[in-house]
Amino acid sequence: MTDPHTKSFMRLEVEETPSAIARLLSEGRADFARAGAALRERDPAAIVTIARGSSDHASSFLKYAIELLAGVPVASVGPSIVSIYGRELKLGRTAAIATSQSGKSPDIVAMTEAAHRSGALTIALTNTPNSPLAVAADQTIALRSGEEKSVAATKTFVASVVAGLGIVGNWLEDKALLAALESLPQVLEEAVHCDWSPLLGALDNHQSLYVLGRGPSLAIASEAALKFKETCSIHAEAYSSAEVIHGPARIVEHHFPVLALAARDAAENSIIEVSERLAGQGARVFITSANAKSGERLPFAASGHPITDALALIVSFYGLVEALSRRRGFDPDRPPHLKKVTETI
Repeated sequence: MTDPHTKSFMRLEVEETPSAIARLLSEGRADFARAGAALRERDPAAIVTIARGSSDHASSFLKYAIELLAGVPVASVGPSIVSIYGRELKLGRTAAIATSQSGKSPDIVAMTEAAHRSGALTIALTNTPNSPLAVAADQTIALRSGEEKSVAATKTFVASVVAGLGIVGNWLEDKALLAALESLPQVLEEAVHCDWSPLLGALDNHQSLYVLGRGPSLAIASEAALKFKETCSIHAEAYSSAEVIHGPARIVEHHFPVLALAARDAAENSIIEVSERLAGQGARVFITSANAKSGERLPFAASGHPITDALALIVSFYGLVEALSRRRGFDPDRPPHLKKVTETI
C-alpha cells in the first residue's frame, strides 16, 4: 500500500502533466510539421488507428478530432488480424496512426509493419523513440513525457492525444487548434487543481457506476472507466449519452453513481439532458457543466476550444481516481495482475 504521507508516482505524474505537455509542444514542433506535411501530401481517403488500452482511448479521441475537423473517416483496426489470424489489410490509400507508450507490444508492431507493407503512411506515437514501433513506422513522434513509473498511464495518455492533435493541426493548417494547443499547458495546470473530492464519499459502498460522454468526451469516459477498474477495482462502464438510454439505463436506481463528462462543445446539452433523465430515476449524478440544473456540478478547466476542452477533463479525473484508490486501501501505482508493458501477440 502507498504510504499515506507521501505522494504516489501516479499523483506525481498527474502533476507533471502540464510541464510534460509544454515540453512536447516545444520540442516536438518540427515533428508535428513533418508528419502533418506527409498527411497533406498523402491526402488519405481514410485513417486507421492501431492501439490497445489507454492508447486505444487516445486513438478514439483522435478519431473524433479528425472526423470533426478533417471530415476523413477513422477506424480502429484489430491488431490480432495480423498477429493471430495472419491476414493483412488493404490499406494503400490510408494513413495508419499507431500508439504505444512503450512501443514494444508485438501485435501493435506487427500490424504497423503490415500497414507499411500495404502502402499506408504509418505514424507512430510513442514515449520510446528507439522502440520496435518507431522502427516500423514512416514517421515517429516521441512523446517526451519522461519515465512513467506508475502502471496506470496518465501523462503519456495526454501526451499521445496532444501529439496526435499537433499532427492534425499542422496537416489541416488549423490555426485555432494550434493556438489552443499552445495554451493547453496552462489549462492543464488549472485542471490538476480542480477539486472533484465530492465523488470520493459518493462512491463509498458502490462497486459499479456509469461514465458518460459524447464525441471527444466519450473517449475520455472510456479512459476514466478503465482507470476506475485498474486502480480502484470498481466496475465502471463508459457509455455515449446517446446509447445509455437504449438499455443500460434500466439498472439505474436510487443513488446509482453516474459521472457525466461534458465538454464545452455541441454535445454538452445532450449530455445534460440524459444526465437529468438519469437523476430523475434516482441516480446520483456528477457532471462537468455549469449549465446542468440537476446533479452535482464538478469544476472544470475550460480551454476555449471544443476539442481540447474534453482533454482537460481527464487530468482532473486522474487526480480524483488516484485519491479514490488510496481511500479504498489500494496502491494506485501497482494494481494487481497488471504490468506496465503488456506484450500481447
